Amino acid sequence: MAKHSSYIFAGLAVILWGSTAAVTKLLLGGLDSWQVLFFNCLFAFLGLLAVAVLQKKTVLVRGYTKKDFLVFAGMGFLGPFIYTLFLISALSRLPAQEAFIINYLWPVMTVIFAVFLLKEKTTGVKVLGTVVSFLGVVIVVTRGAIWDLQFSNSAGVLFAGAGAALFGLFSVLGKKQIHEKLTSMTIFYFFGALYSLISVILFSDIGRITLTQLAGVVWLGAFTSGLAFVFWFMAFQKGDTAKMSNLILLTPFVSLVYIYFLLGEKILPSSVLGLLVVVAGIAIQSSQKPV
Repeated sequence: MAKHSSYIFAGLAVILWGSTAAVTKLLLGGLDSWQVLFFNCLFAFLGLLAVAVLQKKTVLVRGYTKKDFLVFAGMGFLGPFIYTLFLISALSRLPAQEAFIINYLWPVMTVIFAVFLLKEKTTGVKVLGTVVSFLGVVIVVTRGAIWDLQFSNSAGVLFAGAGAALFGLFSVLGKKQIHEKLTSMTIFYFFGALYSLISVILFSDIGRITLTQLAGVVWLGAFTSGLAFVFWFMAFQKGDTAKMSNLILLTPFVSLVYIYFLLGEKILPSSVLGLLVVVAGIAIQSSQKPV
């Protein structure tokens, strides 16, 4: 039963994560990037906090030192704050399908950073996987005209690519952390909410939001940034790590379904081809057992 439940939890996480690009794009129709960032971090923190309270894990916070909180503050800046800001900025400039697929380079970036920061050995297979994934992104950003490098929006491409690099770095640094996952992620988002509150006050305003927008930011924060991680942790606890990790490859395909039905974006053949190539590169990288 535990084996089957792990797939259910992983599937729920993928379904929630897949909605990120489409929901964010919809929200950007009435809110600016700073506002979306703030509400996302706020409701993610509140959602994770509620789960931590229900699971009676908040008592673990008492055991964290000042050094731990400095680490949490740094991780909260790198992941929930600046990475999310870059992703939102990319989505505000690019079609959702392009921004999300380029951002999906983060598993590749994770492997690259692991070589330099965790001293993991690089292999020909990993190099091949990286090259294949980058080729897939080139197909997406050039819309299939790979010999004619004309990006639909250079700034958007840079934001999406930089976001992928940041999340890759965030993931690798997270591997080095020994703190309990749920409570540490909750604190990451607490700091993310704090940073984004300061930012929205400085560069925009909190303003008023409609009930529809409120529903959107609650979904984006509490569910795609909060509950999805809880489901993912539960999947890892109950299932095989390698198999659960491979399921994340379904996320961008699920995202294209959301994008098509919620945004009405025409899914370009080049996006599908590029995505298949990106995922193939990630699959090549993960096909080799750790040494």
